[in-house]
Amino acid sequence: MTEDDDWFESAFDDEDDAREEADEPANDTETESEADAGDGPDGAALAGGEPAADDRGPAVGDADSTVEASPGQTPEPEDVPGDGDALDDGDAPDDDAGGSLFEEDFGTAFSNAPGGGAGPDIGDDGGQFGGEGQFGGDDEFAGGFDAGGFDAGGSGGFGQDAPGFEDEEFESSLPRVDVGIEGLDGMIQGGIPERTLMVAIGDAGTGKTTFGLQFLQHALETGEKAVYITLEESEERVVGSATEKGWPFDEYVEEDRLAVLDMDPVDMANSLTSIRNELPELVREFGATRLVLDSVSLLEMMYEDRAVRRNEIYDFTRSLKEAGVTTMLTSEASEDNPYASRHGIIEYLTDAVFVLRYVRGTDDFRETRLAIEIQKIRDANHSREIKPYDITNEGISVYQQANLF
Repeated sequence: MTEDDDWFESAFDDEDDAREEADEPANDTETESEADAGDGPDGAALAGGEPAADDRGPAVGDADSTVEASPGQTPEPEDVPGDGDALDDGDAPDDDAGGSLFEEDFGTAFSNAPGGGAGPDIGDDGGQFGGEGQFGGDDEFAGGFDAGGFDAGGSGGFGQDAPGFEDEEFESSLPRVDVGIEGLDGMIQGGIPERTLMVAIGDAGTGKTTFGLQFLQHALETGEKAVYITLEESEERVVGSATEKGWPFDEYVEEDRLAVLDMDPVDMANSLTSIRNELPELVREFGATRLVLDSVSLLEMMYEDRAVRRNEIYDFTRSLKEAGVTTMLTSEASEDNPYASRHGIIEYLTDAVFVLRYVRGTDDFRETRLAIEIQKIRDANHSREIKPYDITNEGISVYQQANLF
């Protein structure tokens, strides 16, 4: 690390001080960021990125528009700056000059976040994840299916048990872990490889946040550590939602086994270069094995220029892989295609894709159902079937033996 990273080293120098700071509320950063006007026709990359050579031109937007966002609010399209202008107050500081907005704030926020602070140093054993974020492109989006509802009797209920799939387990020496969702783990032969980068794509109300919380709960209940970064909710709301489902996130925070960090998406986008450079080391120092970011769509929306968005998200996902943890991202589905993410990027940068969607039958009186599909998992065999699931006060349950038709 350079001298510019002193904020990070100081965050973990004194374990006792860090744990005392963890008892205090995290310092919320409230900023009002305005887009710079007139920075060139093609737009400048936020946090130092450069538009890719294959850019199809600037996205539609007003270079003079102001972006104001806060946790829990999604910017409207007219609030997003055009031409890929940086979302900062004036010129973005050069990281090499040590002037990043989050030199102090991000490290302090991580240390002061509920459950954050000093953790065991797992050093180089944390490892690097291979195949840094290369574009997959190996899976085509599945077409729609005739959602006539569930099996029979005219009640729209579940039908008879369907036979299980016959795929053999993927022969590999990679360590495997379970997602932690009943039924879904049964659809994955042998579990997902450790340090996999996953995304859950779905419309509002399909349970993406619950998916992420349940994914962390599975590790936390066995004594592991985890990090939850939310761009939508407050820390109190996240912990409260989990506690209502019987998952003692409040206890995990007190025991310094769970760090919950709520961030404004504008603040995160403004300093994404600094954050992605330091996040892998922060996570390794904390000793986390799993991480959730809810949701990546809000971060993507901070970049109007398509080439800048693609480059920034690519670099960010690569830093998540370098952190050496199993990571779950959530993403809003495209308005036109429930099998694609909002901006059509993240599914190609991740190793596993879960699609959560509504199933509406042709009968107007039939109840709307939820269905899950595994679009891809690299280095793992999995079911290709579409299965129904429910969201209850105990989390998500996938009905592996039920059929959709």
